[in-house]
Amino acid sequence: MNLKLKSIKQALAISLGLLSYSAIAAENTITHENLATLQSVGQAQVSPDGENIAFIRSVPRELYVEKDGKNWAELYLVDDEGKERPYITGKVNIRSIQWSADGDYIYFLSKMKGDKFTSLYRIAEDGGQAQKFISLKGTSINSYTLSEDNKQVAILAKKAKDKSVKKLKELGFKAEVYEEDLTNQHLYVVDLADAATKLTPEAWNIENYVSDVHFSPDGETLLVKTQPTALIDDKYMKSQWHIVDAKTQAVKTSFATEGKLGAAEFSYDGQYIAILGAQDKHDPATGRLYLAESKTGNIKEWIPNHLGHIADFEWANKRNELFFISNIGTDSIVAKVKPSLTKYKSIVKPGKFIAANLSVSDSDKTVVLRGNTAKHPNEVFMLRGGKFKQTRLTNSNQWLDDVKFAKQESITIKARDGVEIGGVLVYPLDYDKGQRYPLIMSVHGGPESHDKNGWLTAYSRPGQLAAANGYAVFYPNYRGSTGKGVDYSKLGQNDYAGKEFDDLVDLKDHLVKIGLVDEKKVGITGGSYGGYASAWGATKLTKHFAASVMFVGIANQLSKFGTTDISNEMHLVHARSYPWEKWQWYLERSPIYWVEQSQTPLLIMHGKDDPRVHPAQSMELYRYMKVRGKTVRLVYYPGEGHGNRKAAAKYDYSLRLMRWMDHYLKNDGKEMPAHELPHKANLKAKKES
Repeated sequence: MNLKLKSIKQALAISLGLLSYSAIAAENTITHENLATLQSVGQAQVSPDGENIAFIRSVPRELYVEKDGKNWAELYLVDDEGKERPYITGKVNIRSIQWSADGDYIYFLSKMKGDKFTSLYRIAEDGGQAQKFISLKGTSINSYTLSEDNKQVAILAKKAKDKSVKKLKELGFKAEVYEEDLTNQHLYVVDLADAATKLTPEAWNIENYVSDVHFSPDGETLLVKTQPTALIDDKYMKSQWHIVDAKTQAVKTSFATEGKLGAAEFSYDGQYIAILGAQDKHDPATGRLYLAESKTGNIKEWIPNHLGHIADFEWANKRNELFFISNIGTDSIVAKVKPSLTKYKSIVKPGKFIAANLSVSDSDKTVVLRGNTAKHPNEVFMLRGGKFKQTRLTNSNQWLDDVKFAKQESITIKARDGVEIGGVLVYPLDYDKGQRYPLIMSVHGGPESHDKNGWLTAYSRPGQLAAANGYAVFYPNYRGSTGKGVDYSKLGQNDYAGKEFDDLVDLKDHLVKIGLVDEKKVGITGGSYGGYASAWGATKLTKHFAASVMFVGIANQLSKFGTTDISNEMHLVHARSYPWEKWQWYLERSPIYWVEQSQTPLLIMHGKDDPRVHPAQSMELYRYMKVRGKTVRLVYYPGEGHGNRKAAAKYDYSLRLMRWMDHYLKNDGKEMPAHELPHKANLKAKKES
């Protein structure tokens, strides 16, 4: 093709790509631009009297205006009638909010203006200026928890670096000893009476890395969670909870658990401890609820054979009863259970909203949580009274009230071998029964995860954005997904890219069979393990997919094992073998092995600083396809890790994802679309507006 003509066509493609999602987008629909402004509630904590809720609102930075970075995190209060009060807003990052026992103050962690390190702040419930309450000399506070009488605070932090470290770096001594030059996190317990000055407290004599801590109700002991080192693999597979004496700092009891380990909390009287953990070392997720006796250390599974995954819990404050959230299928429930029973009572039934982050008032009459639905991301919800009446208290995105949403529903089918599989289907916005549509299959990562029938639209997951532009979008919960109990979540083990990804084909075929999808116009995308599925779809399963967008995905299972920070977890809860035990099998379960047969245009995107799936995984697949003359493009995002977190990278990703799908699923594109995006024009337009 004439180079000048090619250049003109590419420029036109960019222009049309921008117009299709802004100027000519259907009125009152999700677009790239309004998606980039989406706000949500990140944490919510009810006051002791149950009348107010402190919450953090996540606010994206303004594209082309603000300096790039992660979302801001602002502090608000909302009362039980939904009246909001902004407390700390603007260019701030607030996290880990907690009320004082008397409800007079809200504590939080932040690095405010002029701070070099993260400190513990507090602000009065009736407003005013935030006060720096505790700071440590030369280091940040990573997490904290107050004792119930508010006389002490337990702090987790790393020790301050020796001043010589900075000087030696300036002199060029920057050698990094991989996985050996690690810094432990320590436990510090501070009397709040000493909080007026910058502190250099003495770390408790606990040998291992401390990752979590909670006081007992009487303050005489602490629940302390440890792991051998700072390594993520140790956090996942080698954590343990202990009861530690507050006076002697000696371990009184260690709880015998195996595998992944989540949160733990004392009951109101200290008699019991609820622990979230795994069934065994091969369980992929922390979805089992355990009940332990604090005196004896005896521990048992509280709700045996639960066909769901428990996600969060909170003890009642007046009686031995536990509130918890469980994800079951594509829904979630809120329930309560007593130590003497194994049966629970649901107080929020499936289909109401997707719940997270429980908080209970002192009277137990007000329960607060975050909830999302198909039509809004996480907001503050309140449950109150004997029947736990449900009330939504916040509306972070009022513009969504006027948006036209496509129909969304859960579906379930049987795979070719009879296993039940399913997921969440978003229909095209203007769906006309009998017409066939292009499909984007958006595959979740993990695989120890699952998609729920709630808010599903994000920068890397097209959902309502794609539906507004004439696509069907499907979120598959293939075998090995959570939400259906432990046995189901293990079905994909020792079978990388086997029946789990055959499920994707069976689900696609079902959507074709019911007359919804054009089988020649099916795209696949996903991140992490979903990126692995996208690479598999572009190579081994190429005949089923006309376009693929792979994000932080796996290309080579042999080199993946040797370059990840979770190789132990890979062995125990995914592969159930080591590469050297069956080299050829690992190779044949790698997308690079099947590149020669690929006919699927593949867009690869990856954070350049990803510790989980090394960026070289994307480079390997790109080079294998490029050398063999396949249609492929590789985009790296500097400063991003295992998923994009900054505003510009998320927006850029969203544009590239949909343009790739449009080009190959709608426009039957031959050559790749231009690699440029209209950022320069957008910047100019922003300045002129």
